[in-house]
Amino acid sequence: MNSQPSQLIPITPVAARVLGALVEKEITTPEYYPLSLNALVNACNQKNNREPVMTLDEVEVRRALHELETERLARPARGEGRVPKFEHQVQEVFNFTRGEIAVMCVLLLRGPQTPGELRGRSERMHAFDELSDVQTVLLKLMARDPALVKVLPRQHGMKEVRYVHLLSGDVDGGELFPPSAVTTSSSSESEWFAAPSSSFAQPAGRAYSAPLAEKPVAPTLTEEDLDLQERVTQVEAEVAVLTRELLELRTLVDRLTKKPGKPE
Repeated sequence: MNSQPSQLIPITPVAARVLGALVEKEITTPEYYPLSLNALVNACNQKNNREPVMTLDEVEVRRALHELETERLARPARGEGRVPKFEHQVQEVFNFTRGEIAVMCVLLLRGPQTPGELRGRSERMHAFDELSDVQTVLLKLMARDPALVKVLPRQHGMKEVRYVHLLSGDVDGGELFPPSAVTTSSSSESEWFAAPSSSFAQPAGRAYSAPLAEKPVAPTLTEEDLDLQERVTQVEAEVAVLTRELLELRTLVDRLTKKPGKPE
């Protein structure tokens, strides 16, 4: 049983990056966890396994840590010597399984992903035997109250749908935080980070959407079309899970109906 709050307060994309980095490093390099501020900044800014790549400084990461601490998602580590270190509290809040925390971590660090991408990119944290295992985890995260994941409308020309985490609030089919909006430096902070940590509202007139020139040309879909796409996608995922369970049940029945003494 999970212990997540009945209502989630959206965290900023930078706080999501910090949280994802803490989760990832605890699992993949536990000998260096909890993380110092410098190590956490480097983890947030690394160029591999990050989409988009960020260039955060210590001030921005400290602000994100304060935001996460307010939401009980991170805290300073206790008894870690003179250098302050930090750790996440995801398990205390959500009580994830290993598969769930691996999927959430990849979504936090790399944005919207297909089930196939999630399976491949979470391998260092948790090995999924089948693609249907990933789909089962996604369905469980979507079924939480409130939901932690949602399926995005299928993009024009793509065979697979993508899933996105909802810790930063609900999103549509567009990019949540394009690279041009997140590459920051100490000399010029964005309006987003200038707001108090207790406020997560997007500044008026500021829209974190991809430049028009970069958006693919796609047919205009009505709200009914998008709703239908989402339902079809969820049904496809549920069918995959049911198919796998049926195969497992058939295997079990075959074993139970074998005659005693007959070699396997």
